[in-house]
Amino acid sequence: MSDGWEETPTGWRKSYSPPPDPVARSDLACPSVIGDTMPETQHVDGKHYTSKSAYRAITKANGYVEVGNDPARLRRPEKPQADPVARRAAVSKAVAQTLGS
Repeated sequence: MSDGWEETPTGWRKSYSPPPDPVARSDLACPSVIGDTMPETQHVDGKHYTSKSAYRAITKANGYVEVGNDPARLRRPEKPQADPVARRAAVSKAVAQTLGS
């Protein structure tokens, strides 16, 4: 049923649709937990690791840098600031080139 008016034998009445079903959520207080396990991965030392923390510890101990979790990628880029003097100069130059040819 949609929101609106509907005709009944006794006259017109306002009809309402049922509220949407709630989004399925966990009963846990923190449903978005990232685990420490990962698929078995071979490191530069030739050993296989299934623990992210152990993999990162070996990476750091061997002098390597893990990439891909840079928080700077989440920052919005700065908007360029308008320079009215440069804008006027560019418009004047364009007008002069157009009128001069």
